[in-house]
Amino acid sequence: MDETIKPDLLEILRCPIALKEGTEPNRGRLRLVKEVWLVSDESGCKYPIIDGIPVMLPEEGLKWREVPEEDLPVPPPQPSA
Repeated sequence: MDETIKPDLLEILRCPIALKEGTEPNRGRLRLVKEVWLVSDESGCKYPIIDGIPVMLPEEGLKWREVPEEDLPVPPPQPSA
């Protein structure tokens, strides 16, 4: 069953790609899009939330980087193995 991410988890999650690029305290913050995607405005990476679990793998975020937010699929597809 899909469920949205809890606000307290959203506060602590950070984009691993954006974190590599700097050390500012709020670096890599994510915002919730379509209730099932986490988007980093700094890196452009987009991470799916599958069954309530954010898939924060760098390769997954980079895979969706060029996809416009309005074109992100809902629900997100399962990550490729």
